[in-house]
Amino acid sequence: MVLDISAVLLFGAASAFAVRTRSANGGAALVLFLFGFFAAGTGAYEPIHNLVQASADALSTFGK
Repeated sequence: MVLDISAVLLFGAASAFAVRTRSANGGAALVLFLFGFFAAGTGAYEPIHNLVQASADALSTFGK
């Protein structure tokens, strides 16, 4: 039996675990970097980018 799992799902789960356990080592940093790298190559990039951009715009107008 072959189990096929996407890299985004794998690194997402590892990232959630690293954040949950508050890991602060090189391995956790690598996992978080790879999750970002693989997530950027998926269809999730556009909605995430739009959300971050809207949040940044809202914070910049909040201080005015």
